[in-house]
Amino acid sequence: MSSHFKNASNFNIEGITNISANHYHHYGERPPKSTIEKLREHVAAGALHNSAERYDAPKCHPETRVAVQKEVVSWICDGDSDDQPKDIMWVTGPAGSGKTAIMGSVADTCQGKGILGATHFFSSFSGSANRRLKHCLVPTLAYQFVQHKAMTQVAARILSAVEDNPVVFEQNLEVQLDQLILEPLRACQDRPPLPEWPKVILIDGLDECEAEQYHDTTRSDISPRSKEEDQTEILSMLKKAASDPDFPFRIVIASRPEHAIQSFFTEVAYSVTRKLFLDEKYNPDADMKLFLESKFAIIRRRCHLPSLWPREDVRQTLISNASGQFIYVATVGRFMEGSGLR
Repeated sequence: MSSHFKNASNFNIEGITNISANHYHHYGERPPKSTIEKLREHVAAGALHNSAERYDAPKCHPETRVAVQKEVVSWICDGDSDDQPKDIMWVTGPAGSGKTAIMGSVADTCQGKGILGATHFFSSFSGSANRRLKHCLVPTLAYQFVQHKAMTQVAARILSAVEDNPVVFEQNLEVQLDQLILEPLRACQDRPPLPEWPKVILIDGLDECEAEQYHDTTRSDISPRSKEEDQTEILSMLKKAASDPDFPFRIVIASRPEHAIQSFFTEVAYSVTRKLFLDEKYNPDADMKLFLESKFAIIRRRCHLPSLWPREDVRQTLISNASGQFIYVATVGRFMEGSGLR
């Protein structure tokens, strides 16, 4: 018996509309984007600590920077027991002191412990503008919460917020924080946080965040926005998050001690911030000696060199020339590995 519905792709029965799965393909149309796809469009994927873009990023040698890493991880896990608990840690030091390597290694450690909530690694050298500007920061953090298996209820609230306000990504950081992170967290406070919930958010290279302009840059009558203004806006947003009673994460921020950032932590966020300055207290010379010795051992085995290579005076000269800057020995190590010593 023939059917009036044969090959039908759209039909309505008692007010219920059904569109076949191949409807969009059949008519050459694109299906509507899912909510997670809408969020993904505003994520700086390269800023995640384990992104392909950061595959060759520096990491601490297993035996170096042990004291620093232990101090950071200990604060993340047990900082509530401090005499004066703080919600933000500022890891700072001059260029080349190993901040990014430390943050990358701490991220790996926290992920292994199941306490890593989200990361964002700014980079002024990145080919992607998303890692140099502020507009992807909050969506990138929110996206990682959506992906976290222990935060399914929060994830549903975040995706609902994206559907309710699709232009949230064009609003200021404080609005994004409220709608994509704080309100979803508050909505789940009637249920006790699971022990498996993560504990920390890591933000690296804040000083490398560049200014985002909102006007015609060819006009001479409007002063361009400075990077310090955007960096301060980020810090203000993070301080607001850390000060919210429904925000369950500690925040670790790493940057150079540039004036605007240092002023913020000294004058505005002093009461909620613990400062960790990378100086001689953490014995950088000993760390660099271990790092170089590891590189020397690899080359000796590869080139069948004697155990006393290189001479002790050469090793000491390299450490002395570094002047406490880990980037110096890291560059020497890369040069040796890429040189003719094969």
